[in-house]
Amino acid sequence: MLVLSRKNQESIIIGSNIEIVVVGIEGDQVKLGIRAPKDVEIHRKEIYIAIQEENRAAASQTFSLADVSKLFKK
Repeated sequence: MLVLSRKNQESIIIGSNIEIVVVGIEGDQVKLGIRAPKDVEIHRKEIYIAIQEENRAAASQTFSLADVSKLFKK
């Protein structure tokens, strides 16, 4: 893990097209701004984990042939 110290309005660059900027510091919270291409997904970690869990749950579901055929009849 790389650990960096940044002050308000300072930034770091990831790769050639992602910039993370410290936009504010209030008490024990740091507000970050992220500049990245629109095709790069950005999520808070807890949201990312929830998405992964939902994807795993959806992928593990099994459907009978009758269930699938009902979907096509609608």
